[in-house]
Amino acid sequence: MTFTVLSINIFAVMVGAISAYVEGALWNSPLLFGNARIKLAGLDPATEMKGSPAKPLAELIRCLVVAFVLAQVLRIAGIADPWAALGMAALIWFGFQAAFLAGGIIWEKLPPRLYAIHVGDALVKILLMAAILGVWR
Repeated sequence: MTFTVLSINIFAVMVGAISAYVEGALWNSPLLFGNARIKLAGLDPATEMKGSPAKPLAELIRCLVVAFVLAQVLRIAGIADPWAALGMAALIWFGFQAAFLAGGIIWEKLPPRLYAIHVGDALVKILLMAAILGVWR
């Protein structure tokens, strides 16, 4: 049995969001880009490593929102094919996420390497969500 909201599979949305959340935790961990992100952003490593209980919850909610909206976009566009879902996700990433985050380089002098860490994370997240949503409709 599949639970749907506005003609989308809510379980697929939840699995996509949780998968993106786990990817983000790995991406921003010392195993991958966490140390570089902290240094490039000028953050205090001790404070960042302690973390805040609100941050993981906020990130999970953010992933749920993105997965839900992506599922709606795929539904409205009539995309039922995993490859087409990946193509749409890449287009959304390029036209919205990568382009909007580039404003940080233009206006806030964000280091290009920090930009690359953020947009790389966003790309992997949206492609992961799209793959799950495209396969599990």
